[in-house]
Amino acid sequence: MTSRVTFVSPAMNRSVREARFDDGSPLDAGGAARARSAAGTLSAADRVLVSPTVRCRETASALGLVAVEAPELGGMDMGRWRGRTLGEVSAEEPDQVAHWLADPAAALHGGESVRALCERVGRWLEATAQTDGRTLVVVEPEIVRATVVRVLAAHEATFWRLDVPPLTATEISGRSGRWNLRLGQTLGAREPEGGH
Repeated sequence: MTSRVTFVSPAMNRSVREARFDDGSPLDAGGAARARSAAGTLSAADRVLVSPTVRCRETASALGLVAVEAPELGGMDMGRWRGRTLGEVSAEEPDQVAHWLADPAAALHGGESVRALCERVGRWLEATAQTDGRTLVVVEPEIVRATVVRVLAAHEATFWRLDVPPLTATEISGRSGRWNLRLGQTLGAREPEGGH
């Protein structure tokens, strides 16, 4: 039994452009147009899931996908920092931000730590490894980062070293929980089936 999962990062919105922790902003006009132009470029899937965030749901819709919400793949809980820019938080709480970026177990914002996020995603990956066929998920970049950390059995500190551009696909495939990783396919450029 082989399970394949393609993680699609959402299109741009105001929050991303402003380096703002998710505040529920919709896609901006450019992000929505780019997602619509990529519709039809993804391989067919047996299951299509979406993070419950606004921009993930809107990206899935713009891509022409009919997706089921997957709360377990929701974005990182940013606690009291939600909706604020990294610059604002860094100016007001520089020690807390520095600690949060340096220590994967830190959750000084009252939300979720990087470690807790990676563990949550790891549990989802374990369950998904038992599912045959293709799964397509539209998720926030931090879910893709946590997936890469888990698949490579990397230290959680590497989480911050992974960049996930908007509207890119990252694929994992495997059996018995042993995953192979394929990074960074830009949506809109259809790739031949099975090409790795």
